[in-house]
Amino acid sequence: MRILFDSRELEYKQPFGTLTAAQPCVLHVKTPKEIETRAVQLVLDRDEGGALEFPFVWAGGEGDYDRFRCEFSIDANGLYFYWFRITAKSGTFRLFKAGDGTNMEAGDRWQLSVIPADFTVPADFQGRVMYQIFPDRFARAGDCDLTDKLRPFILREDWGGVPEYRPDPDTGEILCNDFFGGNFRGIESRLEYLQSLGVGVIYLNPISMAFSNHRYDTADYKHPDPMLGTEEDFRSLCAAAHRLGMKVILDGVYNHTGADSVYFDRSGHFGNGAVSRGQDSPYFGWYSFHCFPDRYDCWWNFATLPNVNELDESFLNYIIRDGDSVIAHWLRLGADGFRLDVADELPDEFIRRFKTRLRQLNPRALLMGEVWEDASNKIAYSLRRRYFTDGELDSVMNYPWRTAILNFLREQDDGAALGESIMTIAENYPPQVLQTLMNPLGTHDTPRILTALIGDFPGDREYQAKVRLSFEQRELAFGRLRLASFLQYTLPGCPCVYYGDEAGMEGCKDPFNRGCYPWGREDPRFVDFYRDLGQLKNNSAALRSGRVRVVKAGEGKIAFLRQTETQTVLCCVNRSGEPLRVEARQSLLSWNSTREAEGFVVNPDGFGCFAV
Repeated sequence: MRILFDSRELEYKQPFGTLTAAQPCVLHVKTPKEIETRAVQLVLDRDEGGALEFPFVWAGGEGDYDRFRCEFSIDANGLYFYWFRITAKSGTFRLFKAGDGTNMEAGDRWQLSVIPADFTVPADFQGRVMYQIFPDRFARAGDCDLTDKLRPFILREDWGGVPEYRPDPDTGEILCNDFFGGNFRGIESRLEYLQSLGVGVIYLNPISMAFSNHRYDTADYKHPDPMLGTEEDFRSLCAAAHRLGMKVILDGVYNHTGADSVYFDRSGHFGNGAVSRGQDSPYFGWYSFHCFPDRYDCWWNFATLPNVNELDESFLNYIIRDGDSVIAHWLRLGADGFRLDVADELPDEFIRRFKTRLRQLNPRALLMGEVWEDASNKIAYSLRRRYFTDGELDSVMNYPWRTAILNFLREQDDGAALGESIMTIAENYPPQVLQTLMNPLGTHDTPRILTALIGDFPGDREYQAKVRLSFEQRELAFGRLRLASFLQYTLPGCPCVYYGDEAGMEGCKDPFNRGCYPWGREDPRFVDFYRDLGQLKNNSAALRSGRVRVVKAGEGKIAFLRQTETQTVLCCVNRSGEPLRVEARQSLLSWNSTREAEGFVVNPDGFGCFAV
């Protein structure tokens, strides 16, 4: 017999997951009667130091166990880690979260986040299907304006060709200066296609004027890249998207600018006023120089991307505070929110001020951040981040689930680790954040999901440029993609489709994951399947906003419930060699499953979403 406590079961902890400040929480612990427990104490270690302690009281006997109860609340927002001190007849010992549930003093402490009581997330975004667009490569309509391209560039006429990956022969620098001419009008012309996929949120990679095709080297925050179109073209795109019920989210790159920008102007493209022209520039305080003007802090040592001092007063005014700040400028044109690039390199204070101003201008605007790890306990540059405990972000990119899904389907995990990842994020994240998570399988920073489901394909760029899946590999990848995308759409949050994944695009890492959308050459099996998934997500209240509970994880199977007060659905994926029997009354969407008298059978390499 062992001591019983499970933070994920309401029998032992209510409510599930995070708390708001001053919210009551009730814990129960069961101890074997044979150890003659004298006292149980809850110990909550503050992340910043110190501890809180609360006593349990005896709550009666249950067979061979004594039940102890503790009710407490915490007034201060923050991250806490808790454990139990138990005094029995034989002495006092500690109870931790043992990995195998047997060694009481082994393992980690349980995590508990206390978030602000007024922390809200715009309901319009919860459970919506997202679609990520790399603007230069999605769709082109009309001519490109090339008048403001001040640096050498290549305008490609071979839509769908391999993106340039070779360094410049003169400088050895990878310039990322080949453009295919995707633009705002092209995106607008394809909105009905996106609507057919069930898309509710469009996320655009950077659109501000820049010299690279990825546009993370911002040249002018307040002007769209002329190759993409004008402000009026962007306004038209947003208005058309809104008429179809879609939101538009922009990529906010505020950790650095381009060295070739109106603010820094290393190459002298823009004339007077930039910091490299003199230390009396209004932008001088934005940057940190070691030896003016040639040595300065830059992002990951890329001299083309000088870091900014985000808390410089002038920078705060320009991005956040001014009447025509960058935030205000793009919201007026129709944007519905921002994704913060490299959020873990932005100061918490900057994110808080950004969020406050965003909500003042539009209470229904969304702010999400690029975070690759568990955002609830993320440490960056030796600092614990407060994305949720200070209510800074509405959402983050959910890479942990992407990793867990890939490992499961590439047979590196039997499902146990996937189940643990699902419940860890569900427990650690505020419920309103959980329902708004950006859940990607592929992004501009990862290989195409179809390629990734087969392998990593290590090698140099010459090799990766030539990688194409064989017929057998592609069929295997498509089968795995069905299971992966089914998980992506049925788990809590917003499934985010990277443009072209739904058309069957392949590609290794950057830049081969940034090819042109294959209009007219899509694989219809993929597109039809994603349409079915979009319809499933949009038509189910449980899949849009329901609680999640994993009921089976292991032996090549994963099954979880999504529940609201009025609907319960069971989602199953079976990659084992054995059938998975399910008691359910109706199939909402399934693949490789069959009906039985008392329910359904999910066959190997199949999935099913069932009303129960």
